[in-house]
Amino acid sequence: MDAAKRKPNLLFIYTDEQAYNTLAVYGNHRIQMPNLNAFAKSSTVFDRAYVTQPVCTPSRSSLLTGQWPHTNGCTENNTPLPAGTLCIPEMIGEGGYVTGHFGKWHLGDEIFSQHGFTHWCAIDDGYRNYYSAGQPRDNRSEYYHFLRNHGFEPDNGNAFSRGVTARYPEEYSKPAFLAERTKRFLTEYRDDPFLLFINFFEPHMPYFGPRDHQHKLDDIPLPENFRYPPSDDQPIKAAVYREAYIENGHSGLQLRTESDWRRLIANYWGLCSLVDTYVGKILDTLVELGIFDDTIVVYTSDHGDMMGSHQLTAKCVMYEEAARVPLMIKGQHQEKGTYIDGPVSQIDLAPTLLELLGHDAHEQCQGKSRAELVNNHRRSTGNQDVFLEWQGPNSGTVWEGDPAGPWVPAKMRADLSSARLARHILDPVRTIITADGWKFNMSSLGEHELYNLNDDPGETENRAHRGDYANLMSDLTDRIVEWQRSTKDPALANPGFADPKGW
Repeated sequence: MDAAKRKPNLLFIYTDEQAYNTLAVYGNHRIQMPNLNAFAKSSTVFDRAYVTQPVCTPSRSSLLTGQWPHTNGCTENNTPLPAGTLCIPEMIGEGGYVTGHFGKWHLGDEIFSQHGFTHWCAIDDGYRNYYSAGQPRDNRSEYYHFLRNHGFEPDNGNAFSRGVTARYPEEYSKPAFLAERTKRFLTEYRDDPFLLFINFFEPHMPYFGPRDHQHKLDDIPLPENFRYPPSDDQPIKAAVYREAYIENGHSGLQLRTESDWRRLIANYWGLCSLVDTYVGKILDTLVELGIFDDTIVVYTSDHGDMMGSHQLTAKCVMYEEAARVPLMIKGQHQEKGTYIDGPVSQIDLAPTLLELLGHDAHEQCQGKSRAELVNNHRRSTGNQDVFLEWQGPNSGTVWEGDPAGPWVPAKMRADLSSARLARHILDPVRTIITADGWKFNMSSLGEHELYNLNDDPGETENRAHRGDYANLMSDLTDRIVEWQRSTKDPALANPGFADPKGW
């Protein structure tokens, strides 16, 4: 097909739990990420990109639909995406594209194609309880059959557990498997326009993999805010999580000493490097097939990971390390990189991609297109505020379900009733991040947080309860409430938000 008339392809690569600070372009020159560091040089790099909610299912729902979690209903993990809520391929409709989703889905029927994706490659068999009514529970993922064909036996009944597959040799890892399946797809459909979404499970917990020793412990610095654990003027929820890690560790690792934390970070970096290798193989395939220039390539993640910041790990908090992610977009025929330093939200990704693909924004989308930034028509995000939300019992610690369940450390259980613990874990926080660097977390329990990210990027000084910031907090509250009203956020009905200025 004539390159000038060819529709652009879309290759959307997203990882699970990758913090923004894992790439050189975001300041980390120690972690070994050669392929993505090279990709950044020909991409539009968004320095301050934020998820809509820092946990898997809600964030993924926004990436694929352009809607806030409180709009599409995916406010907690393992919530199926409603059939009537459209994903990007469905918004395009009969556009002549070959479509596919490979990797973790976490929005319902894990191993059955849906929502406009005609090609489907699953890697996880752990979500059978969340399949739609009538879907056979005995079907297994393509990765399951790949492992069985190579002589591996499932360890967890009729499934391979994540903790076991994480310890398999690299050639049998999920990233290696996805890269090989992606190469098959790209080779077969090289002459057809395609929309292909690839989700790497890594560097999500369990924090083990074939490259645990790729980075030496002596080369692992602890985060600058490691020595600033959650203080008395920060949410009780964060303090509960920290104590849970001290008491229980994570993924079989103790988290009590600085050496313990360096071991965790080294393993996490190894998982990031593992993904980098196989993303590189996918990008090389585009080049080898002669379709790299015709392909819009997106690289991002569904949320970050604290990795020692404030002596926390995982996600489910509103700190930068959990809420901020890498976001790089290479436009069709883009040859040189661009750096965008203002805050942006992933809520804008769906309308942006629709415009880059030559389509109007769909009425379902609640964000706005940022295509002009990718096309180098603008270098500034303007004065747009970015918003985040939190709801649901997802803990991100060592146990999910009852928010005051057995994972809560004995020290905290002795001081707080189960009912109070539940209120703090479930607190529907709403966050605003402004173009001039202010971040305000509005709490229904009065656990407000105000940070100046310009001079306190580590969020160590909460200014919310200082009287000299009352006017600023009043203004930021007004902006949050206006956003809630415009998006019909049900949290406005929460009694704690009835008078959000009542601190």
